[in-house]
Amino acid sequence: MSEFFNIPKIQYEGKNSTNPLAFKYYNPDEVIGGKKMREQLKFALSWWHTMGGDGTDMFGVGTADKKWGGKDPMDIARNKAYAAFEIMDKLSIDYYCFHDRDIAPEADTLSETNKRLDEISDILKELMDKSGKKLLWGTANCFNNPRYMHGAGTAPNADVFAFAAAQIKKALELTVKLGGNGYVFWGGREGYETLLNTNLGLEQDNMARLMKMAVEYARSIGFKGDFYIEPKPKEPTKHQYDFDTATVLGFLRKYDLLGDFKMNIEANHATLAGHTFQHELRVARENSVFGSIDANQGDMLLGWDTDQFPTNIYDAVLCMYEVLKAGGFTNGGLNFDSKARRGSFTPEDIFHSYIAGMDTFALGLRAADKLIKDGRIDKFVEERYASWNTGIGADIIAGKAKMPELEKYVLEKGDVISSVSSGRQEMLESILNNVLFSD
Repeated sequence: MSEFFNIPKIQYEGKNSTNPLAFKYYNPDEVIGGKKMREQLKFALSWWHTMGGDGTDMFGVGTADKKWGGKDPMDIARNKAYAAFEIMDKLSIDYYCFHDRDIAPEADTLSETNKRLDEISDILKELMDKSGKKLLWGTANCFNNPRYMHGAGTAPNADVFAFAAAQIKKALELTVKLGGNGYVFWGGREGYETLLNTNLGLEQDNMARLMKMAVEYARSIGFKGDFYIEPKPKEPTKHQYDFDTATVLGFLRKYDLLGDFKMNIEANHATLAGHTFQHELRVARENSVFGSIDANQGDMLLGWDTDQFPTNIYDAVLCMYEVLKAGGFTNGGLNFDSKARRGSFTPEDIFHSYIAGMDTFALGLRAADKLIKDGRIDKFVEERYASWNTGIGADIIAGKAKMPELEKYVLEKGDVISSVSSGRQEMLESILNNVLFSD
């Protein structure tokens, strides 16, 4: 089949290169932190934005041609597959992610839709076998179709819940067929606009029921990977049940789902929740639910999910710091849930976008590795909490000191203001800059 892009394979040319179609910082087989960069970063192509996103928004029609030369919906779907694998090959991307409705269009009936999915997944399997590319994770699009206007797992109508379950069953089968080690629940419509029409308790119970069904079925057909929940605070619904990592943790603990689920953290969702990207990753890491990442960034002047390709170096550094501290990715990776801007509509813009994002996270990996090896920040944090290692701090942690003992300790010691030390935030931020910008 002829090529879709008149673009050569993207090469690493180093930081002094001015070639827009070259990597400046991402060198796939260079070893950083004990692993090749491609293994540390595990970049993935997002099927929805890259292969289907044509720039349509609420104010205008698409600006990019994403038909890929196809004449009808299934012809377009077939060509998407071939074009996607060409993109991955030329960018040295080893993984991809999909929603079921990204890879094959929905038909009039579920059975016909599933036949379409079977056909396209056969093509994907063949392309994977030839190229060595892998599926990072799969998921079901249970938010686009009008049937899901009030939710899928949290729908007030049992028929809609049943349809969502049937759709997720097929998406799980596709994920297993294609060797994916992750399955994501992204609840785009799982929330509410007003409590006046909402049975909140039943909706949350039903979401848990759906997840438990999915886990049980997936394990029965051989899925051994991780299930992910992707926290999101708003848009399209304003009160979403998976607002942030802390909210999801409460949900997982209540319904005894922690054993199977981890987090798929998205940068833009973190900022929409009023957190930093690093905060969400840290909360996940400290609670042993760090799993995978959707790499993007939002426009801080806009209040919705803009899904821009990531170019913020500080965010990437602090992200990769958390990833390395977590021991690196296992089943997860860095999926570019990102789309070129509506005004960036040419085929070359796909490559420019990915190069920018991949170089950003390559810089982040390099700097995070340096930051950990430098050790000054870790040492400061260790010393700041040193009082918990001995004396009264150790007794508190060991459960030896109760309220009466603590009162007695303070009465004897007097005012403890002398024990309080500076947080040195400015100094630490200066150290971060020093590590980032030193040769």
